[in-house]
Amino acid sequence: MPSVRKWSLRMPSNLCAAPSQPTADGKIVFGIKTGTADDALCNSLQMVDLTTGKTGWRKTYRRQGAWDLLSDVSMAINGDTVTVGRTGRTDAFRVSDGTVLFGELPGNCQPFGFASGPVAIAATSCRTAADDHKEQQVQRIDPVTGKVQWTYKVKKGWEVAQFYSVRPLIVSLKQEDRWAIIVLNENGTYRSQLVGGADDYATKCGGDLLTEGKNLDNCLGVAADDRTVYLATKPAESDLTPTNKVVAFDLNNGQATWKAAAPAGQTLMPMRVEGGRLLMYLAAGKNKGGGIASLPPTGGTPQMVLRHPAAAATVERGFFDSRVAYQNGRCFLMHARISGIDDEDEKSMKSMAGFGS
Repeated sequence: MPSVRKWSLRMPSNLCAAPSQPTADGKIVFGIKTGTADDALCNSLQMVDLTTGKTGWRKTYRRQGAWDLLSDVSMAINGDTVTVGRTGRTDAFRVSDGTVLFGELPGNCQPFGFASGPVAIAATSCRTAADDHKEQQVQRIDPVTGKVQWTYKVKKGWEVAQFYSVRPLIVSLKQEDRWAIIVLNENGTYRSQLVGGADDYATKCGGDLLTEGKNLDNCLGVAADDRTVYLATKPAESDLTPTNKVVAFDLNNGQATWKAAAPAGQTLMPMRVEGGRLLMYLAAGKNKGGGIASLPPTGGTPQMVLRHPAAAATVERGFFDSRVAYQNGRCFLMHARISGIDDEDEKSMKSMAGFGS
């Protein structure tokens, strides 16, 4: 069945940020630049109904001070609230009508980004004597009032890099060339830290995917349920036909419980847990189509849910580090950014590929 365009919408200027999820009724707020000049600020918001393609409210917010002006924008949606985070400040608006809900909060610590989802989990930074915002925290914040409900203080010298999940709460931390993943309880207390062993893992976030903005819930290659978090290993760089494994970790103790190997010459990327089974994207290999595979919570051999045709393997392999969406038996691969050497090269770049029916 051929695809039929439902709507299109020309934006007044370039998009520069967006939440990773819309509201439950299909509304989203985009960050757009105020103008078309190269130095135009990302300080304007446009609400769009994704069901109809109609625009709603539009407004500009103020960016001030060196930290604010130089930082990337992090956007998230929690219920009917959209937050716009930058270093040192977050502004919150009601999605449905654009009402300002809160801005700078009391105290020395301010959220610089939230994760979209059923609860409003924020990363906050605190001004220090050096004014470097290096002291950081994880907080649960009421998305309507801005009231802090609990705080977990990150160990000194570590920064909040990403939220892999908010239920369960799984946080990626970084310190220069070091990386750690911690799990928190719903009340913000420490639960465990993942023990990765000798494996190298292949999560790809924000800048790795060449996306605009700096959202804190913007990673590929990780999935979780209430007992387990799943990560993909990196293929060995020396492999001419790269392959990898998916590793399951117990959230209670952080230990690896099993590993499942991808088919030879192909790689697996965890996407989400659905119906008790882990869904993964199986990347295309040489003359091998990709598809969607699944694993039970006990591991084993991946089983195919949707297999892409081998005839499309060359096209599919052109979507390197692409966004993958799977819903109702259909899989879509999408480039996060369209670019090329020149205009003609950019126009010829494939932006999306669909599989299934």
